[in-house]
Amino acid sequence: MTRTELASAIRSRARLEGQFRLRSGLLATEYFDKYGFEGDPVVLRAIADELASLIPGSTELLAGLELGGVPLATALSLLTGLPVVFVRKQAKEYGTCRLAEGGEINGRRLLVVEDVITTGGQAVTSCEQLRLLGAIVDHAVCVIDRESGGRERLRSAGVDLHALFAKNEIDGVTEKQPAGS
Repeated sequence: MTRTELASAIRSRARLEGQFRLRSGLLATEYFDKYGFEGDPVVLRAIADELASLIPGSTELLAGLELGGVPLATALSLLTGLPVVFVRKQAKEYGTCRLAEGGEINGRRLLVVEDVITTGGQAVTSCEQLRLLGAIVDHAVCVIDRESGGRERLRSAGVDLHALFAKNEIDGVTEKQPAGS
């Protein structure tokens, strides 16, 4: 699947129009429903193929943020062989009481994996929480940067964002079904 076909597939499966309140609290007339592209194995594989090229060479662990980053990080792990941890929005209050499940993060260089970044609020919070647990976090990847200040907010927190697509790239493609879907 070409990059343009992938952008088109994401747009056709995930871009909704209407009135939406985003996690950031902002109101939007369009919404990217990540489950539309994460639930399609052909599109998810193509996304993982493209995201793999954005992984910094120093990455030791992939950190999939709850919930949209989890399938992306899992697909990247299967593709690259890098281990993955699953990061909750807050540590559970029972069992292991962990924020990050699946492996030791202390002293390890993590790549935060997210689906869509708007203002970057949750991504910044998660990066800070992971750092408090001893992780080294200076890079994040996402499928779509909504271009609403998230990149800048992450940068001010010492995290470089590598986005597969900017919102304007998704907006600029026509919707076509990719071959093989």
